[in-house]
Amino acid sequence: MNQTLSRALILIPLVVFMGLAILFYFRLGAGDASRVPSALIGKEAPAFSLAALDGLTNENGPVPGFSRADLDGKVSVVNVWASWCVPCREEHPFIEELAKDDRFTVYGLNYKDKDENARRFLGRYGNPFDAVGVDANGRVGIDWGVYGVPETFIVDRAGRIAYKHVGPINEKSLREVILPKIEETLAKPAG
Repeated sequence: MNQTLSRALILIPLVVFMGLAILFYFRLGAGDASRVPSALIGKEAPAFSLAALDGLTNENGPVPGFSRADLDGKVSVVNVWASWCVPCREEHPFIEELAKDDRFTVYGLNYKDKDENARRFLGRYGNPFDAVGVDANGRVGIDWGVYGVPETFIVDRAGRIAYKHVGPINEKSLREVILPKIEETLAKPAG
């Protein structure tokens, strides 16, 4: 083999690697994670039943868990969170802001967490949720297509997923995306 051909053969894997790296960067790394599409948009929320977070109470007594049936007949916001999730702490004031609006119900799906840590989190930062369901092994999150925490779903009156927000809610996404999507969902007739 001559020296030119030998050098070319050595460069081929490097060129292929660089091409793939550039492709992956633009397809995966440089995009906005909150725009990850969900195959569940417009489809009925998956069947599930989540037990309550043991020991969590509010002024009305024990805070219940929730199931798929609880999402029917009203607009719901389902927030997937965990005590170990730093961005969940950052978004928590915005979930509390959402919970002030009584036109929809706010549910907390506690994902792969320990009960005592989740109770401590809500004790420290406040409990904005009407119900908190525990997904200790992450099975329900998988059924919902959760990529990671936090994620927030808007569910319409018929129990269909109307919108999915990946990543923490912040002031801008609350005003420009979440609230308009909720208003849009509230304006649609049930069915």
